[in-house]
Amino acid sequence: MSEHLQKLIDASRGREMSDAEKEAQRQSFAYGNAHIENSRVTRAMVAEAAEKLAKAK
Repeated sequence: MSEHLQKLIDASRGREMSDAEKEAQRQSFAYGNAHIENSRVTRAMVAEAAEKLAKAK
């Protein structure tokens, strides 16, 4: 592993993600898993579903 990469990894330890970053990660994960099962699933569809879920709370 390069020294530069190790510094980036070390810097990221202990860093808390913002709510927006967490939501982006959640949607990315959902898209990745859904797209594997159905190639017609788009990021826009995942974002729309997330928005509907957020409004339902």
